[in-house]
Amino acid sequence: MKARKNTRCLLALLICLLVLPVPVQAEPVPGGQTLMQTLQQGGYNLYFRHEATDWSQYDSVDHDNDWLSCDGSKIRQLSAAGRERARRTGEFIRSLDIPVSEVVASPYCRTMETAALLGLGAVQATNDVINLRVAEFFGGRQAVIQTARQLLARPPVPGSNRVIVAHGNVAREATPVYPGEGEMVVFRPGGNGLFTFVGRVAPNQWLEFDQTH
Repeated sequence: MKARKNTRCLLALLICLLVLPVPVQAEPVPGGQTLMQTLQQGGYNLYFRHEATDWSQYDSVDHDNDWLSCDGSKIRQLSAAGRERARRTGEFIRSLDIPVSEVVASPYCRTMETAALLGLGAVQATNDVINLRVAEFFGGRQAVIQTARQLLARPPVPGSNRVIVAHGNVAREATPVYPGEGEMVVFRPGGNGLFTFVGRVAPNQWLEFDQTH
């Protein structure tokens, strides 16, 4: 009797797992120009990993809010090359007429600075995509992964896009993509925690799409 009951419980669990929605799906990745034309229509979340950093520096977090420091002896910061590349990426996005209505970023200095240098609008800090290395201050890794997925599933203002600047480890755990520094990943939000991976653009690919440079 007990074995039969355990079998029923196991079957019920398997059924539940089968009907649970998959938070991340993928659709055929459009070609470069097609992707740009798609983004010009709006409706997407554009996830950027922060730009190139100085890897001779490292994050030293001992207390709450240590990650807010812009001191390279305490927290890894953008490199000079990363700052210049962020400016250039922003120029490409503006010249391609990709509408952006909202810019949010992890409160780390390197993410906030990347977002500001893109020059796509006022930057709002959000802990929804905080670095997983400090997730213990925000309810744990799974809590941050969940808030990141909820943000990616949330549609932007109609006819526009939302820019999210965060970290590689958040993307790696919350989505099927692990972007490099400065890379953009495009997601189509579906609401209710669901979103679709559409495509990605490396920092050195923007010139291919913009004929004005």
